Order: sequence, then structure tokens, then C-alpha cells
Amino acid sequence: MNNIRTLIIDDERGARQELIRMLKSYPQFTVLGEAANADEAEKLIGFLKPDLIFLDIQMPGRSGFDLLENLIHVPQVIFVTAFDNYAVQAFEVSAMDYLMKPVREERFKSAIDKALEKIGTNDGAAIFVKDRGKHHLIKWKDVHLIESVENYARLFFGQEQVLLKTSLNKLEENPGCQRFFRANRSILFNIDYISLIKKDDDGTLVELSTGELVRISERQAIKFRNLIKQ
Repeated sequence: MNNIRTLIIDDERGARQELIRMLKSYPQFTVLGEAANADEAEKLIGFLKPDLIFLDIQMPGRSGFDLLENLIHVPQVIFVTAFDNYAVQAFEVSAMDYLMKPVREERFKSAIDKALEKIGTNDGAAIFVKDRGKHHLIKWKDVHLIESVENYARLFFGQEQVLLKTSLNKLEENPGCQRFFRANRSILFNIDYISLIKKDDDGTLVELSTGELVRISERQAIKFRNLIKQ
């Protein structure tokens, strides 16, 4: 990827300027802008949709983790912070890297090399979820099933599951959910995981490659038949 669109988010102006200075040595990166807090960053990310953000964690108001939790478009993340006690959380969310201030040139180059290697390799859109004290940055392509649970949605990915405080209707609007089909009032499933389609007396049943069986409602049956004919 020759043009990695980048945003710098840090409440310290000097820290932002230093990262911008260091990035000038790497013409593959374009700095779209900078933000001094999570509120500014959220607006810029929604508008500019960068590929990568350099993100401070501890900022006045909302933290870097709080910012990620509210994003619809979640870019790749390199955390930059003065506090090493956040390292475990940073890697729990599958951050690309974690840089300590003051950032050393050789350490910065290592992070840049990772970005050049990973960005643009069809990793796909992702969502950030904070559930029961743990942080997850989950790629939508890895989610095979979403289940409505009262005021939450339960996302199933791999052998794990997390709760996200949102509705299925809201998730259907997310661009990352384009490969999901609404089976019934309480289930969305990733059509890339369809293993088998069965017919029985109650209608259509879909078996996913992960083993789950999903019942297609009568209301959605025609839409599903049209989908699989494409």
C-alpha cells in the first residue's frame, strides 16, 4: 500500500509534532490531520476514515480505549503513551504496536515496518468491544454469528463470544456487516460461513461451518432464496 492515510491523536502538541516529524522520513504515509482529544478524533475518523491512527491512551476526558469503543470505522492502531501499565490492554485489543514516550527512532521504525507489512492486506473492517473488563478489536470477517440478547448483541468469533451494547438493527447499518444476513428477529449470520442449507417441515435451516444451526424465518425466506441464487 503506497499511501497509508494516518491520523495523530495525542493531547500533547509536542508529542503530535514529534510523530509528524518522524513520519516525514516515510513517504508511504500521509498525515491527514491531528486531534488533541477523543471528541476531536472521533469526528475526524468518521469523516476521513484513516487506515492507521497513532493513539495516546490517557487523555483528558475520554481515554484512547473509550474512543475506540465508540467508533464505527476502526482503523489499525499504534498506541503511543508514557505509561507502560496499559501494554497488556493494548495487545488484548490486537493493536498493531505499542510505543513508549519518548519514542526512539529505531523503535518507531519497527512499528512502521509492521504497518507497511499489514495495512492493505485485506484484513478488513473491525469493531472494538469492551466486555467484562477485557478489550477486543474484532475483524468482522471473523464473526460468524450475532445474537440479540435483551439490550445487547452477542458476537461469536472463533471459540469466543462478547457482548456489545447495541441492537441488531443498528449493527445491520454498520458497513462491516455487509456479509451478514438477518435470519430472524434475533439472529444475524455471516453468509461466508454457510456450510449446508436444509429444508424441513418448518422451512429453511442453515448450518454454519462452525456447527451452529440457524432457522430462517418465513418472513426472510424469500429474501434468503434470492440471495443464494446470486
